[in-house]
Amino acid sequence: MTNKSISQKSGKTGLVACGALAREVLTLQKQVGTDRFETKFLPAKLHNTPAQIPAAVDEALGELATTCDRLLVGYGDCGTAGGLDKIVEKHGASRIEGAHCYAFYMGLEAFEELQDKEIGTFYLTDYLVRQFDTLVFKPLGLDRHPELLETYFGNYTRLVYLAQSNDETLIAKAQEAADRLGLRFELQQTAFGMLDDFVKGAA
Repeated sequence: MTNKSISQKSGKTGLVACGALAREVLTLQKQVGTDRFETKFLPAKLHNTPAQIPAAVDEALGELATTCDRLLVGYGDCGTAGGLDKIVEKHGASRIEGAHCYAFYMGLEAFEELQDKEIGTFYLTDYLVRQFDTLVFKPLGLDRHPELLETYFGNYTRLVYLAQSNDETLIAKAQEAADRLGLRFELQQTAFGMLDDFVKGAA
């Protein structure tokens, strides 16, 4: 008799990724064939409590391991202080390099150079531009207490938009965000950076 409790491997690559990367990951997967992947996106709001990221990834990898032959993690360290890498090692998975998405979008060395030139830099990606009000402005209370702007951003001098797309509407929104924060605006076109090779390489 066949033991139906034993899951059969699908030959797919299992990917656990941050929800903030969903649009980009799905675009790349479509280019190589979505049938090659089984993907779980975790809520982007986990970045507000980074200590909870490893446990959430652990659970998702455990589920994917029952059906997938290879496991990937689409997160930087993201403030877990190495905790995420312990989970990656536990499951024999692979994680994209970098401390956060800014680094792997820009490229590790290029991001380090960019940051070293002006430490007081606030970064946005396509996702963060779209969600600027809901993830940045309103949660900080700046819509209700504009006097807090100096408290939060007094030591910042510029806003750098690391753009995955070439969307004039998003560029305008990023410029507006910089103006609202009182910061100098800079645009860096990154496309998908290291995420491109990470996803496509798995296929």
